[in-house]
Amino acid sequence: MGLLVLGNRFVRDLESNGALAVRVPLEGGFEGRYQRRMRATGYESLHLSARGLGDLSAYLRDVHGVRPPHLGKKSNGQAAVGDRYFVPPVLDYRLERMAPGMKGIVLWLIEGHILSSQELAYLVALCEADTRIKVVVELGGERVFKWFPLKDSVQSA
Repeated sequence: MGLLVLGNRFVRDLESNGALAVRVPLEGGFEGRYQRRMRATGYESLHLSARGLGDLSAYLRDVHGVRPPHLGKKSNGQAAVGDRYFVPPVLDYRLERMAPGMKGIVLWLIEGHILSSQELAYLVALCEADTRIKVVVELGGERVFKWFPLKDSVQSA
């Protein structure tokens, strides 16, 4: 019964703040329950790792180029190894193709402790610019599932 009450409070806090920082138990399991609660209230969930994202603004909101691993093969006539492929923006693509009746999208970033304070500030500004985007960043471990506004962690960093 506790998750029903806490899950509703988590949803309300995320909707009012836009971006939350969470500390989760290291054995896992709790974040899936809260993601399921967000999907039940009308949000699409996007679960990503913060490692290897590169430039957040380019990856989330712009068309960006990626190079697959070259596996030792070299392409002719180029300084860089391998071809570059262009990928649509992750958030904008999903927002354009969101099902009718959905409230928005929740970007859940694991391993968020590697993000700089500038990147965390960008995520807060992203939620303020578009109210359909909500962000949850896992900043570390704790004995119990805790959350607080992400802008508080940016001010302290």
